Amino acid sequence: MSITEQYDFDVIVVGAGPVGLTIANTLGLHGVRALLVERGETLIDYPRGVGMDDECLRSIQGIGLVDAVLPHITPHHWMRFVTKRGYCFASIEPRTDEFGWSRRNAFNQPAVDRELLAGLARFASVSVQLGTEMEGFEQDARGVTVRLARAGQTTALRCRYLVGSDGGRSAVRTALGVEFGGITDKSKWLVIDIRNDPLGVPNIYMHCDPARPYVSVALPDSVRRFEFMIFEGETEEEITRPERIAELMRKVLPPDVDPLALDYIRKRVYTHNARIADRWKVGRVLLSGDAAHIMPVWQGQGYNTGMRDGTNLAWKLAYVVNGRADDRLLDTYQDERPPHAKAMIDLSVTAGRIFSPRNPLVASARDIAVRVLNLFPAARRYFLEMRYKPMPRYERGLVVPEPVARAASPVGRMFIQPQVRTRDGEIRLLDDVLGKGFAVLSWGVDPTRWLTPSSRAILAALDARRVTVKPITQLRRELDISDEALLIGDEQGRLKEWFGAHPAAVVVLRPDRFVAAICYPVQINETLAAVARAAGLRTDAVPAPAPAAGTRATAPALPELAGAAQ
Repeated sequence: MSITEQYDFDVIVVGAGPVGLTIANTLGLHGVRALLVERGETLIDYPRGVGMDDECLRSIQGIGLVDAVLPHITPHHWMRFVTKRGYCFASIEPRTDEFGWSRRNAFNQPAVDRELLAGLARFASVSVQLGTEMEGFEQDARGVTVRLARAGQTTALRCRYLVGSDGGRSAVRTALGVEFGGITDKSKWLVIDIRNDPLGVPNIYMHCDPARPYVSVALPDSVRRFEFMIFEGETEEEITRPERIAELMRKVLPPDVDPLALDYIRKRVYTHNARIADRWKVGRVLLSGDAAHIMPVWQGQGYNTGMRDGTNLAWKLAYVVNGRADDRLLDTYQDERPPHAKAMIDLSVTAGRIFSPRNPLVASARDIAVRVLNLFPAARRYFLEMRYKPMPRYERGLVVPEPVARAASPVGRMFIQPQVRTRDGEIRLLDDVLGKGFAVLSWGVDPTRWLTPSSRAILAALDARRVTVKPITQLRRELDISDEALLIGDEQGRLKEWFGAHPAAVVVLRPDRFVAAICYPVQINETLAAVARAAGLRTDAVPAPAPAAGTRATAPALPELAGAAQ
């Protein structure tokens, strides 16, 4: 029986938030037959996440939608911590572009989500069903049967894998019986979003006033967000009354502005939670985004951590579904993502404690300590450049450690993304020339001459592009480059600098642009064999190309929703 006959879809994704949308777009790039379902009739149309980092923008670049998303962001969006008297005692202003983009960006989430949804129309293999709720599922050794409800009717669909990206109250996680341990902060916060920004001042201001800590955030499209701490004894019903809202707003507005005349988008009370699922993969069911973890907002990393999950998971699902690798590749998702998500949760909890102490003496001690640290350039750079932020580093999973362990080893870390020059003179970001699969990137040499037939089979199964980087001055030379390698120029000199810092000239880059392995050209065969073992690669079953456009996979339509609903 063929896959088409056995399964309605290869992957069903529950939840059309940013993580589910990113997963569906990645699956579409790889020609995977996927269904994205969302219980709402439309996407959520109010701001939630407000901060997007450079890793997240790189993920969006990877699914081919960064040009559509950029108009909805404000780059170089600094975070400034201000005392009760207005003194800025700390400012986070990272100006590096190591991964090709600004490290801190404000964004309009509803607009970005709409661009991610619209992007799915590119793929004949992907269907979207809005207004559809998952009622339950059963899995066995071969697949998952998912019950989906629409307009009071239920349809059962069969898939190979099910992904739950359905938020902090995930029905998929609940059905799995997975523990969601952690803490719930006693403090609550009132979030107020306003159209036609009455202040217009750029950046984020964390007002560390023990009497009432609050946050003021400038967002694109003239939207302003305020967040006010709610004290014990203040109920949600009381704090959201118009007169109390007006009282809070008068604290942050010029004296001649009437708070009741503002154009409010929403007013909502929420609690800071720090929780993480104890398992992210249970058989053929996987959790991603808020379904797997939730964290306080202080570093703006809930959205970004979820996007890292989706980027890590989706290409692995595609490689398994398309027959390039076995299920062991999906086990690396469990190995790699939870430790970093836990580190981001811990950072967010710590940042919240620093920002919002209720004791004036503690707040004064904090302000003095930060002023002293600002006197030391190294400490100042540590905060300005966000060096405190835990970067993902995968020590287990799809990584091949160097023979001699080094603290500065790049294996398991994200590779840089500088500008490069193609042979026709076009200047592009590195990822745009690497393609959607693996890449073997070499400095100054073409390792093709050392490849064995077995290594060539591995490269084919990895869908790997071979790319050689040379100085701009050598971009026209062909003497030592085979027809199988793509030659690019080191436009900014950063790639020479990177390779010069490590004892090797070849890196194997994963589709998510993490370094899987590093070696000398003469070690390419044993290195590729080690990558193949770590990935559970199937070199005996290199699949046919992805379906051509216009050959949409057929599957039972849910009631009143034949085909895709975009």
